[in-house]
Amino acid sequence: MKGLIKKLLGGDDKLTYDKAKELASHEAEDVRVELAGREDLRPELLYFLAEDDSPVVRQTIARNGATPAPADLLLATDGNDDVRGELAQKIARIAPELDAGDQDKLKRMAYESLETLAKDQVVRVRMILAEALKDVAGAPPEVIRRLAFDTEIDVAGPILQFSPVLSDSDLIEIIDEGSLPGRFSAICQRRHIGEPVSEAIIATADEEAVAMLLANPSAQIREETLNAIVDRAGEIESWHAPLVARPRLSASAATSLAGFVAANLLQILASRSELDDGILARVRAVVEQRIENGDVEVAKILADGLEKSPAEIAYDMAETLEADGTLDLAAFEKSLGAKNEIFIAAYLAVKTGLTMGAAQKAFAKKNIKGVVALCWKSGLPAELAEKVQMDMLKLPESDIVMADTDKNYALSEDDMEWQLELISGAA
Repeated sequence: MKGLIKKLLGGDDKLTYDKAKELASHEAEDVRVELAGREDLRPELLYFLAEDDSPVVRQTIARNGATPAPADLLLATDGNDDVRGELAQKIARIAPELDAGDQDKLKRMAYESLETLAKDQVVRVRMILAEALKDVAGAPPEVIRRLAFDTEIDVAGPILQFSPVLSDSDLIEIIDEGSLPGRFSAICQRRHIGEPVSEAIIATADEEAVAMLLANPSAQIREETLNAIVDRAGEIESWHAPLVARPRLSASAATSLAGFVAANLLQILASRSELDDGILARVRAVVEQRIENGDVEVAKILADGLEKSPAEIAYDMAETLEADGTLDLAAFEKSLGAKNEIFIAAYLAVKTGLTMGAAQKAFAKKNIKGVVALCWKSGLPAELAEKVQMDMLKLPESDIVMADTDKNYALSEDDMEWQLELISGAA
């Protein structure tokens, strides 16, 4: 309870050194906790409180930005997981200032604390550290590499997916080492993947990883490599949709795909505006050959004139999945991982009963509250709505409507219903 010290001091919370020293040994835990949260204490008193019997006091010291480096180093090996977790969050904030070879004694001790936490035996502590460091550009490379190579995907995953500190050579080394579950998937979701990393993923012949790589529009893949994948893709159905959606398809790739992808994917292929007339003519020739060979589904699509837009196709697919009972959380998370904005909008439209145009407009206009309301109405967890804002709206963490402390939606239901009305009216 705040204000205990002020009350003890008769209404004045200005501490002399002797009074602070006396309070540091006070029998009431609440008094010591309040004292531990103050940033105007002498370093030796903060260190003294870092050895307090109460884990709550030590947690408060771990959280305190004024705590001296020697006390942080002590807390890095504290027997309480929550104490080390609090310290991990704080140390991560100053990570860009730290370097293994720093000559400054206090900074070197802070680095040692960071390194100790990265080796912590408790997964949750390492997870907290990884989550805090995942997008820190100046984080120490040695610590980031340790977390990236962690055997627990909950630790390694955020670093592999987001950390700008990892180099292509780091990522290739991790790929070459062999895949622990989830490693390749995390790498394939990075926002910018260079050709060397793409080649390394493709060389693994991991069908799921290659599918995720293909679904990532920011992944750079050489034309020859993409053509080689198309040549192998006939019997690997999970590659078909992301291949059809890949940017900059060559004429040979587009023509080859037209020869074996499902009828609904042919609609998407034929509606790609960036394909020139020559390529589209070759695609249509292959389609006509399939019809001559008795492909009834393709004949039906051609009878419809191949006129449906990708948005209409995605909405139809979502409606079909809903009718089958398979338009579920797993389907949404898979589309989110693949950054498939059209299907995500279709999912939200079908689940909420809004039009496809309304859902797409909310994303196009970066209507943050509107997108959160769509997620809520669709029954998605509030924490997943955070990821939708980060990955699909490309928002910085400071702009995201976060879940509350109980992991519920922070906006009121009335506010979200109002947002949905606004979206419907704007469509």
